[in-house]
Amino acid sequence: MARATIIEKSTTKVKMDTVTNNEIKVWFKAAATEDFPENGGACVKYKDMQIAVFNFSRRNEWYACQNMCPHKMQMSLSRGMIGSMNGEPKVACPFHKKNFSLLSGECLNAEEEKISVYPVKVEDGFVYIGFP
Repeated sequence: MARATIIEKSTTKVKMDTVTNNEIKVWFKAAATEDFPENGGACVKYKDMQIAVFNFSRRNEWYACQNMCPHKMQMSLSRGMIGSMNGEPKVACPFHKKNFSLLSGECLNAEEEKISVYPVKVEDGFVYIGFP
């Protein structure tokens, strides 16, 4: 089951929740599949958020996460390198090589904050991203 990590900001802390496909209220039509590079990513905008979308064609899988790397607060993850670590799909920030799981959002090689990850589906040649 695909999951999404949603961040709710308050004045005192950041709360992260995991959302399942059953909780998705909006499937945002991001772009045509041909608009995304094979084995790479591109950035799309949904409301006021930048979302990195990855066409992991080697695995025949699609992923989406926040575009901002929490390490230096740069909008860069869509330009990162994708790969696997112990079988888990990941993206590495192109600037400081922090690796984030595309399944859970966890930082795999440092003690950084999690990133938000979103469910993705592909239908009729278009990529959709799920939001609650």
